Amino acid sequence: MSTWTPQPAGLQEILQTIRDSTDTQGNVQRAITHKLNTFTRVPDYIAYLAYILTALPQEEDQIRTIAGYLLKNNARLLLSVSPEVAEYAKSAVLQAFVSSPPLIRNAAGHDIVAFLGALEPRNWPDCLQQLVNMLDSPDPALQEAAFSVFEKACEDFPRKMDVEINGTRPLDYMIPKFLVLSEHPMPKMRSHAVACLSYFVPINSQSLFAHIDAFIACLFKRASDEDPSVRRHVCQALVLLLAARPEKLMPEMSNVAEYMLYSTKDKNESVALEACEFWLTFAEDPDLAAFLHPLLGRVAPVLLDCMIYGEDDLLWLDGDTEDTNVPDKETDIKPRHYGGKTHGLDRDQAQANGQERKRGAYGEETLDDEDEDDYDLDDDDFADEMSTEWNLRKCAAAALDVLAVRFGPELLNVLLGPLKNKLWSAEWLERESGILALGAMAEGCIDAIEPHLTTLVPYLINTLNDPKPLVRSIACWTLGRYASWCTQPISEQHKNTYFVPTMEGLLRMVLDDNKRVQEAGCSAFATLEEDAGPELVPYLEPVLRNLVFAFEKYQHKNTLILYDAVGTLADAVGRALQNPAYVEILMPPLTSRWAKLSDNDDDLIPLLECIASVTIAMGPAFSPYALPVFQRCVNIIHQSLLMYQAYQQSPDLDEPDKSFLVVSLDLLSGLAQGMGMHLETLIGQTSPNLLQLLTVCLKHPQAPVRQSAYALVGDLAMGCFQLLRPHLPAIMAELIEQLDPEPKVEFISACNNAAWSVGEVALRYGRDDLEFQQWVNPLIARLIPILLHPKAPRSLHENAAVSIGRIGLMHPSIVAPHLPEFAQAWCLALYEIRDNEEKDSAFRGLCTLVQTNPAGIAKSLLWFCNAIIRWHQPSAELNSMFQQLLSGFKHHDEAGWAAQVSSFPPVIQERLATRYGV
Repeated sequence: MSTWTPQPAGLQEILQTIRDSTDTQGNVQRAITHKLNTFTRVPDYIAYLAYILTALPQEEDQIRTIAGYLLKNNARLLLSVSPEVAEYAKSAVLQAFVSSPPLIRNAAGHDIVAFLGALEPRNWPDCLQQLVNMLDSPDPALQEAAFSVFEKACEDFPRKMDVEINGTRPLDYMIPKFLVLSEHPMPKMRSHAVACLSYFVPINSQSLFAHIDAFIACLFKRASDEDPSVRRHVCQALVLLLAARPEKLMPEMSNVAEYMLYSTKDKNESVALEACEFWLTFAEDPDLAAFLHPLLGRVAPVLLDCMIYGEDDLLWLDGDTEDTNVPDKETDIKPRHYGGKTHGLDRDQAQANGQERKRGAYGEETLDDEDEDDYDLDDDDFADEMSTEWNLRKCAAAALDVLAVRFGPELLNVLLGPLKNKLWSAEWLERESGILALGAMAEGCIDAIEPHLTTLVPYLINTLNDPKPLVRSIACWTLGRYASWCTQPISEQHKNTYFVPTMEGLLRMVLDDNKRVQEAGCSAFATLEEDAGPELVPYLEPVLRNLVFAFEKYQHKNTLILYDAVGTLADAVGRALQNPAYVEILMPPLTSRWAKLSDNDDDLIPLLECIASVTIAMGPAFSPYALPVFQRCVNIIHQSLLMYQAYQQSPDLDEPDKSFLVVSLDLLSGLAQGMGMHLETLIGQTSPNLLQLLTVCLKHPQAPVRQSAYALVGDLAMGCFQLLRPHLPAIMAELIEQLDPEPKVEFISACNNAAWSVGEVALRYGRDDLEFQQWVNPLIARLIPILLHPKAPRSLHENAAVSIGRIGLMHPSIVAPHLPEFAQAWCLALYEIRDNEEKDSAFRGLCTLVQTNPAGIAKSLLWFCNAIIRWHQPSAELNSMFQQLLSGFKHHDEAGWAAQVSSFPPVIQERLATRYGV
């Protein structure tokens, strides 16, 4: 035992603070939290906490438990304290674990897990040894508590457990021990054993896989265990095995499938949920499709039955009330992450899936990771789209969604009968689950379902009149899933039969008297807006009046969703919103909300985000509202920068929230796009000067701030270049620095925006401008490696290529010598991009480089021609450049040209001949 002993005064101070912490008043709590945080600077603070937990039996259990909780939260301090303090804390928690009443033992158990996580088991082997010995203790309570610690440790850090210590691997004797304990007479011990074993599957632990057959035999043996917790862990283990070692389950798949089908219908929902996860995992692995296919006819109907609300769900949802006047609890409002604006290019194919905001099954927007950007993350998992916590219904719906993508029409064939029965059932819960299933299958089965939509869409619109709010809300969500079909401009009849009634029905739901229906209606309407785009323009006045009326009606949570719907509407209809009548309808409610919110109110963030879209759409019509908006954004940016400066000088302050700074920069980008040179007077009237603040933002340590600052540079270059120009020498130095061929994941969006904005700046300087010339070589030296880097994200390749093209258009003599280095990669980066002005100017640049250095394209001619013929409607100027270059190549060496073109794929030969006569 360590010789550490507490100082009485220090002990009393910490004890008293812990006692005070049981006072529930908010202001007291804040002061206590601050005081407890200051204790972490006391070198032996964790020893005091361990002492209170272990050595003060006269104290109330609640006080000792709080000490244990604080000790768990400060476990990382073990790494920086003196050996004596660390030794005392470790031995004290082990002692408390062995010989204390249940509440204290439980707290000490959590501490042991946290200590093992911080120190790593290899640095505390005697703890592992003692815990293993306790598994054989004659005291059943100690046995179970020790196994509980193992289960938590194996779940939290299995890799740290799977190590060699002093020449042996503890798991080599622990795994056989766990296998034996899976037969223990106590259900809790069997449950811990199966759980601990299963956590080593995903990390491919060799210690476990050496016993894989014994492990699978153990799972089959425990499959019929009378204890639901054991069965749940058996299902969980089978799910993990299916993901990690499917070949081990395939020989037994018929038995496993039978068991999982049976378990998916288990009366205990936690068992059924784990079993349902099996089908989700099975469906997600394309390599297992052949094994799953024969089971489809049995699995899909079981999943459909799992989608009915359970009694517990209904109690918790309390779905029948007209609660529009009931204020929301603050706990109902989930934090939103604001990730800032990213400049990307649209591709030709329908690859936009997952690019737009995804809205959840009850309208709750999913929170995408802030800076995923174009890393190919599987972000349209239906699972993410469901609101509230994960349960059987949502897991079944997610599995059905993946099955639909995997098997499409075959799934619909299997479910057509059962689905019809549910949709036209007299029982509202059955109908509701059928509508959820119909929505879940929308993405994968759309081609097979499309012939039925002429019946199903009117059915869903009619269901919006259902007396049950839960039925109305799911009907909204499912209509949102089929919005792209409803909004197709097929014919006037299609519009009047499907689009207009869907729009009117959803608008009615936006103003429903039930908050859940409002939320679902508002989110589905936002999806409809995205899909309908300009088709909404003729209906703008009634749409705006409905949305504005909702501002009067909504409580806190749904107001945040309403901001999204208004912003999406502005993005969808664009400059149609300039009509003075529409400005008059929309702006007063937005400005009145704007006036009520303080600069540090979290609700300001979605409101600013919404106004950013509105300013771009309204353009100069926004002018009467522009000055206060501009001034406030500049103030928020200034204050945020000052707060960050203070934080950098005193790191014990909390790091300021960057969201206010980011969203203010993005709103200024919106103003720059919408109002252009009209900003000049605003910049002159406000202090501090925006462009000086912008230069500081470009150096900000947080990537999302730089990301939005670079976007603003590009938008200012486009809208009011003359204002930006005097500040560009300082700005360009930062921009060049940001261009990195292999940025960290969190820096990708900032790098993207930097790459895009340099191209915008180059265009505005104009041809052969002497000031810009100084930056051409440093920029090209950064942009070409990005374009050639195999690991750079696709979005970065695209933005780099566009900027190389634009710089080449303005400074061909400097860039053209580099053409052979990048020509092929350049054409590959941009041939799939949808025709637009950015792509046009980039290609004009490439053509200018080819004119300047024709030999530079020689080795990349196939890729160049492929990129040319992929254009649908090049501008007249660009088309003439294509014609001129291709004719020039042909006439320069007719025989050589003919030989080269004859080796091209037929589609390229055919289009070159048809369009350009070459």
